[in-house]
Amino acid sequence: MKKNLTFPLFIMLIAVASCSFTNKSFENDDKDKLLLDIISYVLNKGHYEPKEINDDFSSNVFDDFIDVIDPTKRYFIKSDIEEFERQRFQIDDQIKNTDITFFNLVYDRLMIRMGEVKGIYKEVLAVPFDYSKDETINIEYDKMDYTLDSEGLKERWRKQLKYATLNTYDSKISHIHDNDDPFEESHQHSDEEENMTPKKAETIARESTLKTLNEYYVWFDDLQRKDFFEQYINSIVDEFDPHTFYFGPREKEKFDMSMSGKFEGIGARLQKSQEGAKIVDIISGGPVWRDASLEVGDMILKVAQEGEVPVDIVGMRLDDAIKMIKGRKNTVVELTVKKIDGSNEVVSIRRDVVELEESFAKSVNISKENQKFGLIHLPKFYVDFDDYSERNCATDVAKEIERLKEEGAEGLILDLRDNGGGSLKTVVEMAGLFIKDGPIVQVQSSGKNKDVYDDKDERIQWDGPLVILVNELSASASEILAAAMQDYKRGVVIGSKQTFGKGTVQNVIDLTSIVRSNEHGELGAIKLTTQKFYRISGGSTQLEGVKSDVVVPDKYSYLDIGERGQSNPLKWDKISPADYSPWKGAINYKETIAKSSARMEENNQIKLIEENAQWLKTQQDEVQISLNYDNYIVEKEKDKAKSDYFKKMKDYDSKLDFGSLQYEQELFTKDSVLREKRNRWHKNLARDVYVEEAVNVLQDLKISSIKRSKIASVKG
Repeated sequence: MKKNLTFPLFIMLIAVASCSFTNKSFENDDKDKLLLDIISYVLNKGHYEPKEINDDFSSNVFDDFIDVIDPTKRYFIKSDIEEFERQRFQIDDQIKNTDITFFNLVYDRLMIRMGEVKGIYKEVLAVPFDYSKDETINIEYDKMDYTLDSEGLKERWRKQLKYATLNTYDSKISHIHDNDDPFEESHQHSDEEENMTPKKAETIARESTLKTLNEYYVWFDDLQRKDFFEQYINSIVDEFDPHTFYFGPREKEKFDMSMSGKFEGIGARLQKSQEGAKIVDIISGGPVWRDASLEVGDMILKVAQEGEVPVDIVGMRLDDAIKMIKGRKNTVVELTVKKIDGSNEVVSIRRDVVELEESFAKSVNISKENQKFGLIHLPKFYVDFDDYSERNCATDVAKEIERLKEEGAEGLILDLRDNGGGSLKTVVEMAGLFIKDGPIVQVQSSGKNKDVYDDKDERIQWDGPLVILVNELSASASEILAAAMQDYKRGVVIGSKQTFGKGTVQNVIDLTSIVRSNEHGELGAIKLTTQKFYRISGGSTQLEGVKSDVVVPDKYSYLDIGERGQSNPLKWDKISPADYSPWKGAINYKETIAKSSARMEENNQIKLIEENAQWLKTQQDEVQISLNYDNYIVEKEKDKAKSDYFKKMKDYDSKLDFGSLQYEQELFTKDSVLREKRNRWHKNLARDVYVEEAVNVLQDLKISSIKRSKIASVKG
């Protein structure tokens, strides 16, 4: 395998150039200008596909920064935007000249508008809301125009605050209906609930919203100018591609902590959204995973410490929202969540130390019709970058394969669903477990010849039937492995129509180390896209991902998840294929895939999943919300009925038997938590129609292999 010298050479170039940053004179020793200068240089010299900093680039940065600062368009008015517009095509020149005039203008105006808004929301919340009035709010903010003046802004705030308060009002007034329902099971009501009236419920709801906003703006006032400048820098950086990102010193510290393997919190990864903080990943073994009360796609709207008033995080910086959600072990956080099905609920979670042990490879025995199969779940391609001889996913998977073989597994499922990727080196080694030798992936650096990463170990760890499970969240390294097995015709890929589509590699550069004689303190770091991956057949995994051999729907099928839904993704392209030969033990692909596809078409659980996916899409597309309480209740009941209808998906039973391997059973005597984790996992697997179909495919592959062996022996 050729050694790639592109990135180390780039680091050398930066080291040589660092003196230019030392000697350059900045007005008032402005750290922001120094940072802008360094990042511009790093992006230009190190990014895989540097962009020309021109008027188009300037216009995009303009739009993105304004959207980040005021995503719901409830701070700036039209005259502000018109004033900002004068600099729409000047930002590129400002970047080149380390000029931050545009940022200063927007930031200063935002501070003024924030001060004015504090008076607006208090004035709005001093007047009762009329929930009998027939009016609606449009939450499609990106297509909404800015208001003409402060009166228009006040009206916008009135509707948004009425919308934000409606759920609290409903939770209070519902107790009145509970007391009137003769069929409602008796339970104790507080004095407040016993004396509740619609008027009192409305007052309490407004007071709750007022307190939440007051607390939010007290907290907002603690933010510093540098926090907003980091947003500006990332508006520039994000124009290069969605995976290039600037970490401020505080974010860099958190990034370093995340690499240590544990942290205190709830165990969920979040993504900023116009509606709140969106859950994009749940860490196995963490509090959220144990409670099973949240899922990917749920939106966190409000956060409260135990017993305190919830704080609305809509429009809040993601980092700041995360700061409120995280906390010390054994403390409780209460989250107001908009579920993926549109319903709202409050979820209490006890924080804990989130161990990443559950992000390591784990395996299970599967029994069906006196046959045994194995499944290995791999949440990510992990590695200790400081010491590769320490635990890594390639050696762990090899170990699990040996254990499964010892217990009689006749077929293997490698579950890469929700696997966001990781180490490139481990992918190459892991793919080598299933083939004799040959190329696994091709890597292209900007302006350089391609590098082919080969498996040179002729040992084959597993030569039996193989199925790879993927979904829309399988990304990067997962796509490399699935693509290689598909190109070699080594296994059958089952899952979503296409995987995530992230075909790029990033490196993290510490910016502080670039500057000699630095008087500005920590400068943070930049995660920089430096290379692209390509399949051994030549096509990029970028944007297109890997197309499954057997396509099955899931709840994400119609949602905007994946690289194609990100801003400024790199394009798909193709290079020359590597020199490789398909697996000599190739099975009858067409027949196996045809049988599986036919089973999926007739499977009622799959039909229900498809129906649920379509409904979730309609829920996501609903942007016109009624502020009339009667209409709200009608829609709420309809959504609840539909949500309850789809809950039967969890009652599915594949009739497969799942059991821990012998070595784990021995650990259970000392580790009851591990036993609980595995029991929960096995229970979920038994309801998993995709795993069931993977076993069916393994049976077909096994039969196909036997037939081919008999034909070969007869010919012999």
